[in-house]
This record gives sequence, structure tokens and C-alpha cells, in this order.
Amino acid sequence: MNTALLTLDYIIDIMRPQGRIARCAAHAAERGVIAAANQAIALARSRQWLVAHVKVGFSPSYVEMPEGSPMFSRARELGALNLAGEGTAFDPELDVRPEDAIIVKHRISPFYATALEATLRARGIQRLVIAGVSSAWAVQAAARDAHDRDYRVLVLEPACAAGDEEEHRTSMRQLAAIADVVGLDELAGL
Repeated sequence: MNTALLTLDYIIDIMRPQGRIARCAAHAAERGVIAAANQAIALARSRQWLVAHVKVGFSPSYVEMPEGSPMFSRARELGALNLAGEGTAFDPELDVRPEDAIIVKHRISPFYATALEATLRARGIQRLVIAGVSSAWAVQAAARDAHDRDYRVLVLEPACAAGDEEEHRTSMRQLAAIADVVGLDELAGL
């Protein structure tokens, strides 16, 4: 089955303590999500799966920012998620290579108004392995949208994090209704 590994929002503003909206940084560090993601990336490359890294961000004018969104409305005030700044750079420990697909999104879902679906369809992808932050927002949105687009969805639990463990666990329980929530061993067994 043609498979893609999709990493979500492993960027400095979200993943590092100095990030401007680092709500998930402590939980991600505690769980070692970048190390888990890198293991999945290595596995994906060994199997010639598409590796796609998605990051949220806005141009310096924030023209793409949804003005009415409680989640994004403070981004401009904080100088967060500015694609011209260092905050939207991928976490320096994440194994990103030139041959990987890089997708920039302006909403929670990686499918909304991006090149993601065209990229997946061009490669004949049928199954998506999703990893990222936050479990409650980007991972849920990606899994739900992928499910509704008829992809087989797997969520790589050790490579996901949220604001805290309770929020993460709740998200994983919810996602189990529409996706296979898997560990690294299960992924390796595919």
C-alpha cells in the first residue's frame, strides 16, 4: 500500500521553550517526540514512503490569518508563526531533507488550501501515518480530514504531544474511532 509519513508542526515556535506559542514544548520534550518522529522518518525512507513535513505559518503581513479565529488571532500580536522568522523553522533535531515534501498551512488542517492533497494524489498515496503536535488540534484535524478523503489513517502515538498528558490521551482515545493508533513497533511491522 502506498504510504506517506506526515509530520505536523514540529517548528520552533511550538516545539522549543523559547517559541512564542510553546504550549506543547514541555510535553513534547518529556515524551521525546522528535526522536520518535526521526525513527519513523528513517523507517519511511527505508521503505521509500513519501515523507512530508507540514508547518503552520503566515507571511509577515499575516494576510492569510483568519481574523475571527480565537486560536490564530494573537499570532500577529506575539509575532508568532511568521514565515519570515526563525519561529517557523523546523525543530533543528528533526531529520528534514531536500527530497522531503514541505507543506505550509495557514489553518489547523494540513489539507485546507495547501498542496498536500495534490502531492499525495500524485504519488498514489493510500495510507497516511500522522505524527505531530498538537494531538488535540493538528493531529486530530489531519486524521479527520484524511479519513474523510478515504485514506487509511494511522496515528503514530509516540511522536505526538499536546499541552499535557491528559489532553494527549483524550485525543488518542477519540482518534481510535477513525484511525489506528500505533507505536513504533507496530509501524515497523507494516
